[in-house]
Amino acid sequence: MRLRICQLLVLLFVSTLAFAQGDGVNFSSGKWQEILKIAQEEDKYIFMDAYTTWCGPCKKMSAEVFPHKKVGDFFNKKFINVKMDMEKGEGPNLGDKYNVFAYPTLLFLSPEGTLVHRVAGYHNVDEFVEQGNIALDPSKNLAAMNQRFVSGERDPDFLRMYSRVRYEAADGSHGPVAKAYLKTQKDWSTPDNLRFILTFCESADSKMFDYLTENRNSFIETFGKREVVAKIQNLIYTKIYDSEESTSLEQIDALYEKAYPEQAAELSSHFRITYFRQLGDRAGFANAVVNHFNNFPAKDPGELNDLAWTFFEVIEDKELLQGGLDLALRSINMDSAYYNHDTAAALYYKMENKRKAKKYAKKAIKLAKKSQEDYSLTEELLTKIKAM
Repeated sequence: MRLRICQLLVLLFVSTLAFAQGDGVNFSSGKWQEILKIAQEEDKYIFMDAYTTWCGPCKKMSAEVFPHKKVGDFFNKKFINVKMDMEKGEGPNLGDKYNVFAYPTLLFLSPEGTLVHRVAGYHNVDEFVEQGNIALDPSKNLAAMNQRFVSGERDPDFLRMYSRVRYEAADGSHGPVAKAYLKTQKDWSTPDNLRFILTFCESADSKMFDYLTENRNSFIETFGKREVVAKIQNLIYTKIYDSEESTSLEQIDALYEKAYPEQAAELSSHFRITYFRQLGDRAGFANAVVNHFNNFPAKDPGELNDLAWTFFEVIEDKELLQGGLDLALRSINMDSAYYNHDTAAALYYKMENKRKAKKYAKKAIKLAKKSQEDYSLTEELLTKIKAM
């Protein structure tokens, strides 16, 4: 009887394990060197899901794609499959080795661990299986296309396709290929080439960026203002924040003048607020805010209030605090509400003006009651004001 119970338990365990694995992708566990050894012994390519625990598309792939029978049937037969958290264990080193910047990055490797193909981002079942087929095809995968490019192939159709493959690899390597394609094009103004430039332009220090800004109206007519402006802004922010070399205010002015000649002064002025805040230059920040809104009237009471609250948090000098108070009062004039009265009360308190601090704190509480907002922190502030 005991033997039959043990056998039954073993059967239940095995069936439970099989059910847990299901029909989807079976991911191997173990150290990376062990994975490589298995791949070489079985003469199989390796598929690596390079993920992070906080990545939404990673979770979606794990929930919707990897468990699918079609995916499991293909990948379990053709690959040794492994999941690697890029922030734990061997993940960070492998991320550096394979230049992983985006999540998920789907890596396809030879049995020896040489990269043959890669794509980034969420892919549905059919797309994912297709990428697996491409990875196994020595005439189509990324390594093959790279060899064709290095060997000097410059056919425009190939370069256009290779630019897309490099772009989808999300390792920042598409730039030289995109430039090579545009060298084959006498006319950059065709709809296809305008889309190509809008997609593959990666630097504000490039001919593509110059063309984009000089012909901005053509791009806007074709693709709409929102997409074009967002692209230009992203390139400018990348230049400012991701450059290995520090970018001077004069360079920023020139960049905005090139991209937005009609708005350059306002955009450069607004940028200085962020610039001095990030530097930790409190006086520079305060003066930049005051100068900006003196020259360019505010349109958003919320923005004024947020900046006024920053004054309260970081500025100690009473003369500079006056600039933050002016912002709060302007916000109140535009939209009399609990949030900006509370900010004004806090600033008056910090400036040791008890009478006005008390007045604005009481007004804030009254408005909060009317709008049914939580005003407990303002009550605490009012207590401090009364004790001055």
